[in-house]
Amino acid sequence: MKWSFSRALLCASFLIPVLGTPAEKVGGKKDGNQVALKPDDSKEAPLKDGKDAADEGTYFNGLRVPPITMLDGGTFHDEIQDGYWLTFYEFYYTSNPVPASSEKPKDLERSPNSFTRYYDLKFAKLDCVAFGSTCEEMAISNYPTIILFQDGKEIKKTIGFNKLPYFSEWLEGALESIKPGSRPKGGPKLPEVGAKSVEETDEATDEATDDDTSKKDSTKDAAADNSKNAKTTSTSVDADETATTSTSTTKSTSKSTALSASQQIPNPKGISVPLSAQNFQKFVTATHDPWFVKFYAPWCHHCQAMAPNWAGMAREMKGQLNIGEVNCDVEKRLCKDVRVRGFPTIHFFRGGERVEYEGLRGLGDFVNFAKKAVDIGAGVVDVDFDAFRALEETEEVIFLYFYDHATTSEDFQALERLVLSLVGHARLVRTNDPKLAERFKISTWPRLVVSRDGKPTYYNALSPRDMRDFRKVLEWMQSVWLPIVPELTASNAHEIMAGKLVVLGILSRDRSDEFIIAKREIKNAALEWIDKQTQAFNLERQELRDAKQLRIEEAEDRNDQRALRSAKQIRINMDEIKRKEVGFAWVDGVFWERWIRTTYGIDVKDGEKVVINDEDNRRYWDTTITGNPIVPSRTSILETLPKLISHPPKIPPKSHAGILDHALLILHNLSFGHPWLALGIGIGVAVSVVLLGRSSRLWRRGRGGAAGGAWGQGGLLRLDGEKGGLLGGLGNGGIGGKVD
Repeated sequence: MKWSFSRALLCASFLIPVLGTPAEKVGGKKDGNQVALKPDDSKEAPLKDGKDAADEGTYFNGLRVPPITMLDGGTFHDEIQDGYWLTFYEFYYTSNPVPASSEKPKDLERSPNSFTRYYDLKFAKLDCVAFGSTCEEMAISNYPTIILFQDGKEIKKTIGFNKLPYFSEWLEGALESIKPGSRPKGGPKLPEVGAKSVEETDEATDEATDDDTSKKDSTKDAAADNSKNAKTTSTSVDADETATTSTSTTKSTSKSTALSASQQIPNPKGISVPLSAQNFQKFVTATHDPWFVKFYAPWCHHCQAMAPNWAGMAREMKGQLNIGEVNCDVEKRLCKDVRVRGFPTIHFFRGGERVEYEGLRGLGDFVNFAKKAVDIGAGVVDVDFDAFRALEETEEVIFLYFYDHATTSEDFQALERLVLSLVGHARLVRTNDPKLAERFKISTWPRLVVSRDGKPTYYNALSPRDMRDFRKVLEWMQSVWLPIVPELTASNAHEIMAGKLVVLGILSRDRSDEFIIAKREIKNAALEWIDKQTQAFNLERQELRDAKQLRIEEAEDRNDQRALRSAKQIRINMDEIKRKEVGFAWVDGVFWERWIRTTYGIDVKDGEKVVINDEDNRRYWDTTITGNPIVPSRTSILETLPKLISHPPKIPPKSHAGILDHALLILHNLSFGHPWLALGIGIGVAVSVVLLGRSSRLWRRGRGGAAGGAWGQGGLLRLDGEKGGLLGGLGNGGIGGKVD
């Protein structure tokens, strides 16, 4: 199967403000904070239209700002973009949409962290003199007019000149609706009209310096009130200078303040804290505080694309989880010690241990993982019967550890080691509640059970030592930590599809009623199939035990001690019996429409469908024994599955592999399924190639000898005294007697 999840494209809508203003009314006056689009008396180079504007542009905060795009009235409805006040436009164009990021983007045209690309919001203007008909269609009768469009539809309008804070507040509301939680509280710090720069302070820094600023202000007030008292004045000035120094120090060392060792609240500023080799061990590896850390390189395009989501997650986890980042171009030794082999690499750290994050990189994916990671701070919590039932309502997969008074501290330490590996997958809790032991039929302690949608699966430990075997227990957990019917995504596709038959429901969230019914039917089919397989497993095991008992009784009846010893030594190992494992999953047919259509030839628009996929053999089934499509129905699925697990399958499969892939698959299966036969065939092929090569050389040599004789006798080369042959009668005076 050719996985093309990573190539899927998600289209999003965007907001576009547009300014309509006639050419002769471009000029204006500035009064206080009131803004003019193009002041006539400005000393700064005015923004020009056409080619000259494209060549010049302006600079703000040291960054080049291209001229505002001039729209054509004929293509207005196709291009709908934005026009704005010059200073106002420059300020937002060069502003940093991710104040928590460590670096400001230098290339505003290409960087995904630029203002226009982060919000997908563009600026342009329309000349209502040149394109009067277009402005009439938009009912623009006063100038300037600023209109906010969403997907070509007008959603907001403002008319006439006003002060800069008014327009900032007007636009901030739109930006907040595009990226909720992305704008600073109280709005950004605005520039003076005509200014070419403004001091930028992000939300986190403002919060960090609030206390010092208030102290400074109160000190100044005290100094003003007591200006007549010399001693008091002196004291106030000293305090004022101290407060000013403190404020300056706070601004220059805000990042260090974020890493205060004495902090008790994690991530108090809601930012991703830059980490270095000097403080990484002190704040991350040498403490029990959980940290979510990304290792990146500034030139990495994947890192740049991920940066806004990472910063958004840091804001979302304010006061809950420490978020950090390491620049591997600067901290090369640290990244080498962490064994970073690609960018970005993300790790979750706690108590000197770490686990790599391998999920998707969307904001929701990061936040979902981070919130689950917060829960491990309390370790493995104790639950009773009621608490466990409440937990089942929110968690699909729960590992439950049963213990009693005889459980040792060594057992609990081994249990705590498992917590970190389960972050983002499942919850781990423990209990000694008799009601839970009765529900899950526990008679020996300690015991580990996983509950998936209320369906228990037990870890079979032969001794208490097996319960403390970290690798063995974790390997079992990894085999059962998926829900009964998980959603297939790019991050878990291999885990779900490899090594088994998978009943894959292709569903659409757009049809909510059908979506809910289809998921319920697939889950019911999965639970019923598991019950049948469990019964078949128990029946098969009982048959093997009965067969062993018959052998023992037969040997005792014959008084055959040798046969008796042989019968008693028979071990019943159900793991040695090969079975085709069956899994269940569903996939969003709208989001992965292209992959589903190219792989299975199914369009979800035609309705919900089910395919049964065999990834190891690059084949699948999409019809029942009667030739009808498999649908999300318990009956349809359960009637089809038994006919596919038989050998050979009773329903012919379809292949989603090419000819070359199919040939390589046959060789692969032959090599692993029958290694000795494959070795023999390989040796035979090698010997055949060698013999064929020798035969070919001998054949060419034979033909070459015959040709050589002809050439020697009647060709250009002839020995002295040689007679006869094709050239013998011609002599040196013949046609072939010419010799160089």
